[in-house]
Amino acid sequence: MSLLAILAALASGGLVGFALGLVGGGGSILAVPLLVYVAGVGSPHLAIGTGAVAVAANALTNLAVRARSGLVKWPCASVFAAFGVAGALAGAYFGKRFDGDALLALFALLMIVVAVLMLRKRHGAGEGTVRLGRENFPKLAGFGLSAGVLSGFFGIGGGFLIVPGLMAATGMPIVNAMASSLFAVAAFGISTASSYALSGLVDWPVAGLFIAGGIGGGVAGSWIGTRLAKRRGALNILFAALILAVAAYMLFESWRALGG
Repeated sequence: MSLLAILAALASGGLVGFALGLVGGGGSILAVPLLVYVAGVGSPHLAIGTGAVAVAANALTNLAVRARSGLVKWPCASVFAAFGVAGALAGAYFGKRFDGDALLALFALLMIVVAVLMLRKRHGAGEGTVRLGRENFPKLAGFGLSAGVLSGFFGIGGGFLIVPGLMAATGMPIVNAMASSLFAVAAFGISTASSYALSGLVDWPVAGLFIAGGIGGGVAGSWIGTRLAKRRGALNILFAALILAVAAYMLFESWRALGG
């Protein structure tokens, strides 16, 4: 790898880690286009596999930071992740058999839908004392399975699906959903990465650089995210804006690749 390619991979990893630390998701939303359009990974499927490895590792790093603050709702996150892993394995199986450029376009459209839903609920305070129970267990299982299928299919950690899913299933505040989502992001990422790795669709040197850059970005993102959480609705708006911006770029690039 050239020096320029190494620096591009490190900087891209920093952005991914920053997104995960800031909003508990968005890492894979950024990872796939950054790997394809900045780091120069030629195949969308190779980028998806490589991104899954990097996002899983960075999610674990950021989870350790958030866990110390007591924001992680472990029982809820565990149920969500357990059902999501099963869905992620099934989704990855079918995702590898889908056209790469069309996959990126569908990915972008899904991102827009989620961003709109996040903006509609930006002023909801949530219930910070939420606990796992008979009322929310079926919702956590259902949302987890659905998010897992989409995560595996699109090769993403799924934070941008997991955060709204946890909020919808339990009513927890976004600050708790973001922290708890990192557990599921790591679990989904490991499942998806394993599937792609077994198919030889991981660029390990680039993944290593992404992880290294993501550690520093994650620390910065966590610091800023904790302070933004005090402003009602600010994180929801930021989360949605990030998704919409990347979705627009991905749709444009997919349109060009498909001969638009």
